[in-house]
Amino acid sequence: MQFFHILHTTQQSLWKSWSDPTAEGRPLVFKVEAFRDAACAMEQEKEILLEMIHNIQNSQDMRHISEGEREELNLTANRLMGRTLTVEVSVETIRNAQQQESLLHATKMIDEIVNKLLDDLEDAKIRLMSLYGACTSDVPAGPIDQKFQSVVIGCAIEDQKKIKRRLETLLRNLENSEKSITLLEHQKSSVRQSCNSKQD
Repeated sequence: MQFFHILHTTQQSLWKSWSDPTAEGRPLVFKVEAFRDAACAMEQEKEILLEMIHNIQNSQDMRHISEGEREELNLTANRLMGRTLTVEVSVETIRNAQQQESLLHATKMIDEIVNKLLDDLEDAKIRLMSLYGACTSDVPAGPIDQKFQSVVIGCAIEDQKKIKRRLETLLRNLENSEKSITLLEHQKSSVRQSCNSKQD
């Protein structure tokens, strides 16, 4: 009898912590969701840190410092990159078969553009912007890829957010690449002008 009494009491206690918002501050379901949200935030923070380190390593400012300073910065960046990569955070998204298929399709569409980046940078940027326009609720600045939009709608909500973040990162990297190319061309032009002036 005592065993069944303990079992009944335990069940009541668990049910209260699950359903009663005042039990121990907040119900268990909220704690679980908060835990997942915190893990997702850590995933995003890791992505941001890796992108920041990568941008520093590929910054045009690295060209304007001494070789010794550049080597020291690269060593520090590599050390920070290594330490960041030691942190493993993974939040599994629960998907049904249709959502899994939609995710694979959306990923394939993005990868196809990324694989052709070097062939035509400007065209790739336009196409990525049309994909990004399909993921945002804001009024897009350009055309929207309707096919991609229908594919993304079929993805799980968490995957939709990750797809949008990936496109944002790709567009930022493209913008930085364009700035680097423009600056490099400007530097080449300045050198040519300087050489022509000396010849005159």
